[in-house]
Amino acid sequence: MRTTTSPRAAFRRTPARTAVAVLAVSALTTLAGCASASPAAPTAASSSAFKPVTQNPNATITVWTDSTRLPEVQAYQKSHPGVKMNIVTYDGSADGSTYLQTKVQLFDRTGSGWPDVVFSSSTTDATWASEPTKPGAIPFAAPLDQGLVPQSTLDNFAKGSLTACQYNGHTYCLRNDIAQVVLWYNKTLMDQFGYTVPTTWEQYEALGQKVAKQHPGYLVGSVGDTNSQESYFWSAQCPAFDLVQPDTLRTDLSSPDCTRMSNLLDTLISDKSVSTQGFFSQGFAKDSGSKVLMANGPSWYGQYLFNSAFKTPAGQIAAAAPLTWDGDTTAATGNVGGGLWMVSSHSTNLKAATALATWLTTSDANQASAPTYPAYVPAADAWLANPANKQYFASDVSSAFKQAANEVWTGWSNTKFSDATAWSSVVLPALTAGKTLTSTLPAWQAAIADEAKAEGYKVTTQ
Repeated sequence: MRTTTSPRAAFRRTPARTAVAVLAVSALTTLAGCASASPAAPTAASSSAFKPVTQNPNATITVWTDSTRLPEVQAYQKSHPGVKMNIVTYDGSADGSTYLQTKVQLFDRTGSGWPDVVFSSSTTDATWASEPTKPGAIPFAAPLDQGLVPQSTLDNFAKGSLTACQYNGHTYCLRNDIAQVVLWYNKTLMDQFGYTVPTTWEQYEALGQKVAKQHPGYLVGSVGDTNSQESYFWSAQCPAFDLVQPDTLRTDLSSPDCTRMSNLLDTLISDKSVSTQGFFSQGFAKDSGSKVLMANGPSWYGQYLFNSAFKTPAGQIAAAAPLTWDGDTTAATGNVGGGLWMVSSHSTNLKAATALATWLTTSDANQASAPTYPAYVPAADAWLANPANKQYFASDVSSAFKQAANEVWTGWSNTKFSDATAWSSVVLPALTAGKTLTSTLPAWQAAIADEAKAEGYKVTTQ
């Protein structure tokens, strides 16, 4: 680990597989995140109240942060000189790192060393941190809803955004940011081609077929990145990662919610209006970046895909609300990223630790200039009011962003393993080999089930 004097480093929530990805990823130092975001609905609250260790209001709090959030922690220290802080930078659990979990297990064995506050770019850390690492131990993360953070504050986070933090009826972390999926489109090209922005998946499919015939080479999406399943199958409410109980995972890719999305994508892949080459793959930005007409993807795509990676001129890119299926009255969407802050249950200064975590996630002063969309609704309003977060776009993205933030489907669960592994190791090679998505669903499901069992989950495919 390094001290606060270390330079800022670039981390990406999924492994950078290519040279172009590295370019885009450099900009993505702002992205916090993990693949999965929502665990099973919390069960009844535990009957045992949280019993903190002996408190010392003058104790120094140790804060572990990634380099992206380092200036924010330093800003808090500067504005709160009475709070004694020891700030340490670490990898933030980027790229699937298990550094934090390994260190906490060590601290549990030795009985000391736990940081008071910690940032993680991976919500999978919330799964193990909310459970004891060994019999008789207490969870690393403190239950924030037990006298630490007011319920009124917790209630102001975007709908479902804290589900990833919840276990046995308690909330063990605060979400820093979210990456709700919206429909991005190049307004300049859409107007030039005479196309109307789709509002349903059926219209999206029809437009993709029209694009393939009328403007071959132009694209309405890609399924080739390690997080593409979160944009499409999560948005389709496909039960690929559905924790029906804390220890039981349902993965049923034969569900109509999965197959209607795979069939839609197979049609557009066959027509070549949806690419099997990832947006962040080598050469894509140079060869095809200017031909991306639409992209169903996270809120950070605007700045970090179109602006930073594709170099699309300002005033061309716009965002529309999540798509629905014909006949549906409400939309559901996915989430591709978003980090969290945890307070240690071992902290001897919970008041100072909780105040810091709360300020980092909810303060307008901090979040208005944050790199990505805040999970805390009032802070998100301040973020959207910041001209720096809107001036690049062809039109105001606020409505689409705010709507999508409250439509992230909570049935795609936060598990102890990444949802990107099976997609990357099974589905993407199959697509490269010319197989259809639909024909690959059984193998994808089997890989998910194998990972779940390896992590100790019971698995059901019904």
